[in-house]
Amino acid sequence: MDSSITTPAQPLPAEQFFRASIFFLVLTATLTLVSTGKLDLVTTVAAPLAILFKGFRWWRGHPPELRQATATRFVLAYLFFFPVDALFVSRNLASGTSNSALYAVLLAAVHFLLFVTVLRLYSAATDRDVVFLAMLSFAAILASAVFTVDTNFFFLFVVYLLFGVATFLSLEIRRGALGAVFPQLDADPARERKFYRAMSLAAFSVAAGAIFFGSMLFFFFPRFSAGYFARTGFQPSLMTGFTDNVELGRIGEIKQDSSVVMRVQTGATVNYPMLRWRGIALSTFDGRRWYSLEKRRELHEARSDGWITLGSQLDVKVPVVAQLRFIVLLQPLASDALFAPAQVMELRGNFSNDAGTYYGTARRSSLGMDAAGGVYNPARNYSQLRYEGVSLLPELRPLKARTAGVEYPVNIQKLYLQLPEKLDPRIPQLAERITATADNPYDKSVVLESFLRRNFGYTLNLAGKPGADPLAQFLFVTKAGHCEYFASAMAVMLRTLGIPSREVNGFLPGEYNDLAGDYIVRASDAHSWVEAYFPGSGWITFDPTPPASGSEGGLFSRLNLYLDWMQLNWNEWVINYDFTHQLAMAKNVRQNSTDYSESFRRWFRRAEERGMAGLTEWQRHHSYLSLVFPVALVFLLVVLRSGWIRAALRWLGLALQMRQPTTRRNNPQLASGLYAEMLRVLEQRGFPRAETQTPGEFAATLRVQPALGFVVDEFTSLYAEARFGGAVCDAFRLRALLEQIRSSPRPD
Repeated sequence: MDSSITTPAQPLPAEQFFRASIFFLVLTATLTLVSTGKLDLVTTVAAPLAILFKGFRWWRGHPPELRQATATRFVLAYLFFFPVDALFVSRNLASGTSNSALYAVLLAAVHFLLFVTVLRLYSAATDRDVVFLAMLSFAAILASAVFTVDTNFFFLFVVYLLFGVATFLSLEIRRGALGAVFPQLDADPARERKFYRAMSLAAFSVAAGAIFFGSMLFFFFPRFSAGYFARTGFQPSLMTGFTDNVELGRIGEIKQDSSVVMRVQTGATVNYPMLRWRGIALSTFDGRRWYSLEKRRELHEARSDGWITLGSQLDVKVPVVAQLRFIVLLQPLASDALFAPAQVMELRGNFSNDAGTYYGTARRSSLGMDAAGGVYNPARNYSQLRYEGVSLLPELRPLKARTAGVEYPVNIQKLYLQLPEKLDPRIPQLAERITATADNPYDKSVVLESFLRRNFGYTLNLAGKPGADPLAQFLFVTKAGHCEYFASAMAVMLRTLGIPSREVNGFLPGEYNDLAGDYIVRASDAHSWVEAYFPGSGWITFDPTPPASGSEGGLFSRLNLYLDWMQLNWNEWVINYDFTHQLAMAKNVRQNSTDYSESFRRWFRRAEERGMAGLTEWQRHHSYLSLVFPVALVFLLVVLRSGWIRAALRWLGLALQMRQPTTRRNNPQLASGLYAEMLRVLEQRGFPRAETQTPGEFAATLRVQPALGFVVDEFTSLYAEARFGGAVCDAFRLRALLEQIRSSPRPD
């Protein structure tokens, strides 16, 4: 077990294969950790570079850079640094996470793991060190699984498994060769390449088999709880900004990020211009930030089927143009807000994130809903969340809103007509001037929306400081900004006109993926818009933000859609895989197998009918074939019974071997094949070989036969020398002797 992995006097078999396998095993494990995106920049860059540099030196045959004792001292010294890393260095990197203390310890442990791995790689001198490196690499894979279990992890794990099998396969070959005499592969490059190809194929076959059978166990082993992986991924960074207290400009900061926030499956594009994923609605504005005074949330419990009722058709006071069913896969957020389109009616999901089946946990879930229609998860959204829902899409511009009047309920006036104490007087004057031609609240809202969209520019790059009054700065100085400024300006100007309004934060629809039937919603799709109240029509949505310039999709954009389709299926059928998914898969398999079986039976029946009809018609035009077919059938039976086909195949095989190059033709296996053919010919002539006879003894019994004795004796000698004596097989002479035996007269 302590064989050297440095270059010995006589290299062990599979030396280069072994070195490459262990190197790529460690490198793949390190890249898997790095690909999670949870490590700091120094570790992300330094660890792979150190391993690549060692791989280059290892491949060039350099000895270990560190002695075992020196590496051990470095490890012991790092143990004293570990508390400093956990309490200060990693703690600083973990600030702002959901559990900074736990994440800091985890980061420090990963730093220690990578440090030990690099040290062991630079000091590895025996096969025992290689086994330890393999164990460290597996620990890195486990740490990666704690950080994330996305599709990148799956692909890298498959590569890791392949190199793991290759490492231990070559290690066992080396261990078996210790103390044994074996030929030098490097003396024959062709044999060496063939040997390495065989090992590569063996490693690939074992890895593929492990993945296949592991997948079968994963999908078919009974599940009695919700998706395990959905609760194990560690999420150090959570997006913020969707709370009941949002400072002006916060949504603009979120829009700088392009990471995926959620995926919404609708099955098809939603033909609804004002489609938005509504999150929170805020009622009070102090000049710099929006917040809600009403903190009370009504708790809604799940029904027996897991659905939580949040509204009814009676809540929608304008005509409904469509009902939308959707499934949301929400990434972890530092918020308890849930997102749904328009007027949400009901939701169902494992909101409590408990263990158990999907429907079982859904029946135990509950949601909160505030007076502004915001839906909240009491259990928070610190882990990936999957829920389904039903929403109603109201008519965008109802005609009756124009005659709504101005008799607003007292509670609406109290909450949604509030204005900042120090509002710039130019803002109400601007609102009056813009809406001077409109004679009802609804038309005034439409005019304000149109004015902001046509006369102001959209930008995320706001130069300079916003000043003490960022809203006045936007309206009268910069005249450009992002969605929050547009929504805040319209909401405040509506209130100066006596029209109740509120700012709503959520997301634009995002990019629709026609491959997966889902909308990809990114942080850059974060958006703010306005809802205005009209008696008899309720809250109507307005969006005063002009559209941002979009980029044309190309090849990479299409490729991203394929990757998103893979990610969606990975999340649905691996991360969230549970007993409910098993039932759905079993139902689909059963239905598809029934459909395929029935289709195949129908196809076979039609093919049989067409074949019989064609054969009958053909036989009617060729009546003489009614005599030829029975004769041909009898001839075929005779051929099969006499073994002519087997003999022809054997002869063909020997003939092909004889046509091989000299290095392949002069080998013991060809001599064995020719000898077996000679035994078959002699047996047909009445000279069978007994199982207890050696080749020499059998040849001695035939020496009394004048036509066969000397020929068989010479054939046997050449065969024995090639098969057991290490001599070169004289294939041409053996073939000539075999033809002599075939042509010899049969004994009386």
